[in-house]
Amino acid sequence: MRFKDVFSIIGPSMVGPSSSHTAGAARLGRVARQLLGEAPARAEIVFYGSFADTYRGHGTDLAIVGGLLDWATDDLRIAQSLQHAEAAGLSVSIKAGKAVTAHPNTAKIMLGGATRTVELLGASIGGGNIEVHAVDGFDVKFIAMYPTLCVYHKDRPGMLAEMTAVLSRAGVNIGHMDVDRKGRNGEAMTVFEVDTPVAGELLAELGRLQDVSDVRLVDLEAGVGAT
Repeated sequence: MRFKDVFSIIGPSMVGPSSSHTAGAARLGRVARQLLGEAPARAEIVFYGSFADTYRGHGTDLAIVGGLLDWATDDLRIAQSLQHAEAAGLSVSIKAGKAVTAHPNTAKIMLGGATRTVELLGASIGGGNIEVHAVDGFDVKFIAMYPTLCVYHKDRPGMLAEMTAVLSRAGVNIGHMDVDRKGRNGEAMTVFEVDTPVAGELLAELGRLQDVSDVRLVDLEAGVGAT
C-alpha cells in the first residue's frame, strides 16, 4: 500500500460515520463518474462482503451516489444524495451481491450516460483510501491519489512505447503503470498514474495515436461539481 501523505493515514475531511464505508465509498463513486466523463443517467451498484452487510446503516449507498454526483467526501448533501440523484435524472439501482473479492469493502459500479458506459470494481481499504481493481473488464489497478489516465487501445507491438513517448515529450512523469488485455492482438487497457495534472491537449494527443480508441482521466484533486 502506498501513502501519499499523513492525511492518507488519518483519513480525509468527510461526512461520517466511517472513513471506509462513507469517505472511501464516495471516492469510488467519483472515480466512476470521472471515468464515465459525463453526467450519468443510470447507475447500478452492487455491494460485496462487509459493504453488503452494512451499507444501509453506514450510509455507503448514500456516499457512492454522492460521488456519482461528483461531490467531495465532506459534502453535507451526501445524506440526501438519493433525492438529489432523482432530481438530477439519475436512476439508481442498489443491491447486495455474493462473490469472492480481494477486499471485504468492495463495490461494483455500472454507469451509463448519453454516449458512454463504464463498469468499475473497487474497494475502500481504510482511512478513505481506495483501490480500483478493474475497469470495463480489464484487471487494472490504481489508487486514484494521483492523476490517472485510462487508455483503451489495441494490443500490438510498440503501443506502450508510443504512449510513454507522448507523456515523456510533455514532461509528464509516470509513477505507476498497469496493463491488461482481453486477448493477444485484441482489446487492451493501460493505466498511467502520473505526478502532475494532465492537460486536455495531452489527452487529445494520446487519443490520436493509431489503435487508441479512447482516453479517460481520473483526477480527484480537480474541482468537484455542483450537481
